[in-house]
Amino acid sequence: MRLPWELLILQSFMLCLADDSTLHGPIFIQEPSPVMFPLDSEEKKVKLNCEVKGNPKPHIRWKLNGTDVDIGMDFRYSVVEGSLLINNPNKTQDAGTYQCTATNSFGTIVSREAKLQFAYLDNFKTRTRSTVSVRRGQGMVLLCGPPPHSGELSYAWIFNEYPSYQDNRRFVSQETGNLYIAKVEKSDVGNYTCVVTNTVTNHKVLGPPTPLILRNDGEFSK
Repeated sequence: MRLPWELLILQSFMLCLADDSTLHGPIFIQEPSPVMFPLDSEEKKVKLNCEVKGNPKPHIRWKLNGTDVDIGMDFRYSVVEGSLLINNPNKTQDAGTYQCTATNSFGTIVSREAKLQFAYLDNFKTRTRSTVSVRRGQGMVLLCGPPPHSGELSYAWIFNEYPSYQDNRRFVSQETGNLYIAKVEKSDVGNYTCVVTNTVTNHKVLGPPTPLILRNDGEFSK
């Protein structure tokens, strides 16, 4: 079994030897790569790259989730110099795993898999959140619970209509979006709102405010 770097060297060597006058099987010059397409993009077009060399000239076909893409049945699809163009891409119909296949009289090669995903960020479904009651001096966490999405997110919080800064008592997890507050003080009382941003589309949504109040049954102590 050859190592990946050996295969790359071998392929490069074959490309050097195979000029236009030499009969040979298909060889990939460029294989498709994963694409994260912003659902609200103004471009309205996705391109999955595939470039192949061969003599006779290879015939290029595309597969979506293992099934042939029928270029003639859907006007949105076209193949240009081997690459697949999708006009007005649709999240429901077009998301999935794509592969490029190239065939001539010497054989067929199949590209690596390339996922087409659609970046989006829905709005929060809930409009209100329950009040959080905590003792002075107690640590607590406010849950963000981001809405349905695809694409990487970043998180921030608003406290009483002003950005909530991070310090030695406050921390925002960029994994979950949750806000952690150590040793709650009277100055922490107010409304907290989670702000979620899709870093691919730059679309931003605000969650419902979570009221934080102090309990009246004494301070928390270890």
